[in-house]
Amino acid sequence: MTYLQLAAWFLGAAAVAAVVLVSLTPRARRPRAAALAIAALALIALTAVFDSIMIASGLFHYSPDHLLGVHIGLAPLEDFAYPVAGAVLLPALWAFLRARRHSGRAEGGREADA
Repeated sequence: MTYLQLAAWFLGAAAVAAVVLVSLTPRARRPRAAALAIAALALIALTAVFDSIMIASGLFHYSPDHLLGVHIGLAPLEDFAYPVAGAVLLPALWAFLRARRHSGRAEGGREADA
């Protein structure tokens, strides 16, 4: 399996999970698309910088046989699937859990504030 295939499976699973979580979240509590885009761009920039530093310092390397061959800095394109997946999945999970906690309180349940 190549790094691109692994990244595609990971990104696909995150996207499916995010769609399911968002569909179960009330519209007023869903993450905003602009906020997700800004977060994704920030994570991509940080990944480009810090992956390039880590690769240049020799902390890890990739087998060129399993890479697509496209790089941003020293970071292979496949590395960017993980921050994008995080930018998609984690806000959806956060919104779902907050909406669920809020609906529990509205139904009369008493939970401690976090």
